[in-house]
Amino acid sequence: MLARLLLQMWQAGKKGGSVSARFTGARRNRLARPAILASALASVSAPALAQETPETSDAPPPQETPAQTVEGPRTYTPADFARFAPKSALDMLRNVPGFSIREASQERGLGAATGNVLINGQRISGKSNDVITELSRIPATNVVRIEIRDAATLNLPGLSGQVANIVSKAGGISGQWAWRPEFRQRNTDPLLTRGEVSVSGKRGKIEYTLGLQNQSFRAGANGRTNIFRESGERIEARDDVWTAGGENPRASVRLTWDGPGSSVANLNGSLSGFYFDYRELGERLGPGLPDRLRSVTNDEDSWAYEIGGDYEFGLGGGKLKLIGLDQGGHTPFAQGVRTSFSDGSADTGSRFDEIADTHERIGRAEYRWKWGKSDFQLSAEGAFNSLDNVSHFFILRSTGNYEEIPLPGGTATVKEDRYEGMASFGRPLTPKLSIQLAAGGEYSNLRQTGPGGLSRTFWRPKGLFSAAWKPTPLLDVNLKLQRRVGQLNFGDFLAKVNLTDDRQNAGNVELMPQQSWELDLEATRNLKKYGRTTLRLYGRLIDDIVDIVPIGPTGESPGNLDHASVYGFEWKTTFNFDPMGWKGAKADFRVQAQKSSVEDPLTGERRPISNSLLHLAEFSLRHDIPDSDWAWGSGYSYALSAKNYRLTEVGRQWEGPVWGNVYVENKDVFGLTVRATVGNVFGARSMWDRVVYQGRRTGPIAFIERRDRLIGPIFSFQVRGKF
Repeated sequence: MLARLLLQMWQAGKKGGSVSARFTGARRNRLARPAILASALASVSAPALAQETPETSDAPPPQETPAQTVEGPRTYTPADFARFAPKSALDMLRNVPGFSIREASQERGLGAATGNVLINGQRISGKSNDVITELSRIPATNVVRIEIRDAATLNLPGLSGQVANIVSKAGGISGQWAWRPEFRQRNTDPLLTRGEVSVSGKRGKIEYTLGLQNQSFRAGANGRTNIFRESGERIEARDDVWTAGGENPRASVRLTWDGPGSSVANLNGSLSGFYFDYRELGERLGPGLPDRLRSVTNDEDSWAYEIGGDYEFGLGGGKLKLIGLDQGGHTPFAQGVRTSFSDGSADTGSRFDEIADTHERIGRAEYRWKWGKSDFQLSAEGAFNSLDNVSHFFILRSTGNYEEIPLPGGTATVKEDRYEGMASFGRPLTPKLSIQLAAGGEYSNLRQTGPGGLSRTFWRPKGLFSAAWKPTPLLDVNLKLQRRVGQLNFGDFLAKVNLTDDRQNAGNVELMPQQSWELDLEATRNLKKYGRTTLRLYGRLIDDIVDIVPIGPTGESPGNLDHASVYGFEWKTTFNFDPMGWKGAKADFRVQAQKSSVEDPLTGERRPISNSLLHLAEFSLRHDIPDSDWAWGSGYSYALSAKNYRLTEVGRQWEGPVWGNVYVENKDVFGLTVRATVGNVFGARSMWDRVVYQGRRTGPIAFIERRDRLIGPIFSFQVRGKF
């Protein structure tokens, strides 16, 4: 039904006429440690932040003034968002019709710009300072306007599709704060430490932002796991309860200096900690076996820092930007499993300890100039990364003492030195068509020291072609073709043990980054007063994709497979109900479907890429009640990924199938915005289905595991203010 209505509006927009009569008639007819942490974080997901400003308004939703040339941005001012009462740039951007914030991808080094958000026309020159955090620290009163531009019209290689540029200007000292407590009915302690505070201002020619936040979380579930034989006979029943909690405090500073002439300098710094605690306790029963009590612990106590900055100044006929970054971290991790028996047998168990020290240092230079209507840029980058890892594996003996067992490949150092050079060119070909080209390559030396160490050298081409086309004032089309080199996880080189799920990676010194051809075609349609809709089609041809591969006769570890493919579509829409008479209401939805294919290293058959997305659907509704400070809304999401294919098992671990929440909000409680939310209204659960084999997957089945754990309702609050 909604698709038909949107089609009618699209057609009406093409004819330039009103769609109200058509719409009225139609209305009458009526998503190991990473797994544990990911599970914990998924179950604490919260709805989008409420939007606030000093005054409320019954102004209609943001309306676009279509640009007549491809260079013209779609512009929004603070007045367009008055009804949402925003307190930050993030609140504003989240209410731009049809626009979804896309986080910057984890590039090798800094690389070309990614994501789809700029601040004052510049990328965020850092790696740990994510765009969501940066936007949340820009007070709404500092935002001059928000520009939505086509990426190909910007002299910033790497961007694609619609890009938001937040134009802000600091004034006097201002600040904002938020407190987000959460309470669960089952398995968790109250969460009282989540929140943030930031202060922004300007002194002379220096703008500054100081921030302190704690992204703490709690999670938990309990329920039954059944173990079956292939015939369907149950051989074991498990009743488990798990709880997880973490604190993630982070202090940061951002300084901007408006230097002489056109020179600008930025300095970023941050210091963060991550403290994670996971506990699982389970009773295990089975015919012919003594009753058992199994306990699992996971603990992490890490810290990280980052210092980065950039300086841009005029040189010759263009501008030179110098960027530098230094970051590092220290991560101790410990995991333990212990089983006690009701018949008095000696306890069994094991322990895995790991300490990882990481360091990255990057220097980058970008020189850009304009010649007529053309934009040019030359860039060079050097990046130096290292991981020093020490691991120990222990087995609990019947004497009650732990004995260390050799873990070949668990202690080693992995380093990579990488150098990149790129050249780019951009130009409008017609008033409605603009293109951008970039080409270059990278040289890298990748080496691992320790037992079985290896040193290798690679040369890889990189580049992109993008185009922005505006065939009509209501339609924007963006095309991007890119050759990318993927990021490596240095931990995949090393041997690791996952005691919780009884898995082990053997380590792989021959691992190398994957490369891919990536094609994206995106069309954004202005639905006038009804909102906006965007359809994106994409495809990926991947070489040397990282998946689980055989290591020796019995081992397995992340490694490279020859070729893989991914293709799919994403459709997102903002729909305003004001033209239909429902003042102050809007809906956002997003649908994505994807298919992938890779050759299985054991069977030679084509199968989906492990854990790759299959389909996703998100829907949110918000109603700002006219002539009041009240708003209410709800949000729903569903996601399903492909199975995880290891050499000894295949299965799927997920939470859902549907997450939902409802909330009510008041935008002026003694000057504060207060929101109350009830989450997990559809009873999403924690599930895991897997088949484990005797040896590798080409052999007979050892057992089948079915897990179903209850999460329960989640009650959360938001209190936000400014000073």
